[in-house]
This record gives sequence, C-alpha cells and structure tokens, in this order.
Amino acid sequence: MHRRSVAVFDRFLSALATILDKTEAHCEAKKIKPEVILAARLFPDMFPFTRQVQLACDFAARGTARLAGAEPKGFPDTETSFAELKTRIAAARGYMAGFDANQLSAEREVHFKAGGQDMVLKGDDFLSFYALPQFFFHLTTAYDILRHNGVDLGKRDYMGAP
Repeated sequence: MHRRSVAVFDRFLSALATILDKTEAHCEAKKIKPEVILAARLFPDMFPFTRQVQLACDFAARGTARLAGAEPKGFPDTETSFAELKTRIAAARGYMAGFDANQLSAEREVHFKAGGQDMVLKGDDFLSFYALPQFFFHLTTAYDILRHNGVDLGKRDYMGAP
C-alpha cells in the first residue's frame, strides 16, 4: 500500500514543486506578476491554480493518514506565493513520510465525507477509486492551468522524470 500511495504521491508532489520553480522563472522572464498565475483558472467555475495545488497536497496527505487509520491533519489554505505553495508541498510530503509502511492497510475500513455524504471504503478501494483520482485531477488541472498560460512544461515535468 505504501508503494501505491505514499511513493506515488511523493514523486508527483516533488515534480509539482519543480514545476513551481519553472513557473516562477517563467513569470520573471516574461514579466508576469505571480498573482496572475496564482489566480488563473481554466474556466470561471473551476478553482484557481493556488487551490488546485492545495487540494493535490490535501488529497495526498489526508489520503495517506486515512490509509494509516489516523485522523488527517488539516493544512490552512493561506498560500499567496509560489514559495508558500512549495512550503505546503514540503509539509505534505513531510507529513506523509511520518507514516510507517506497516501502518497503511488495504483492508482497513476508511471513513470519510465526500460531497457531504458519509462514505466507507476498504483501503484498497479508497486509494484506487477516491484518493488517487482526486489527487491526479487537481495535479493535472494545476499543470493544465500553467500550460494554458504559456509555461514551458512537458510530460517529463509532469512525470517528475530526471
């Protein structure tokens, strides 16, 4: 379970932090105010870039805690800069690293709320059908916002390839 959850979340959050570095450099080179990118959306009814990053971090960190049978830690949504978003990513990664691989269970019942409803799934189903899809949805949307705004990124950046 650890390899299918924490290892995946960690790799892609690391890639996201690197993408933020590239985005910051893009803003400097093109003389774009960072606030423009941080507030960018793909469509008016979607969350802005900053919220997409926050949610990717949340689904990774909270998903890991739930798989370990722990009460998920909350992170305040106060980030207003690339540096603060990178700190949030580092905090989520550090939080996940605090869970031992033996704590995560595919068989544990995971209780959570989704869309205002109480949900219960076995750990394996929670990871496969909820936590990972939610994580990748917000990660991909963040990536797409940046590409839409001209940041020079490719699949290797998204995948965290060396």
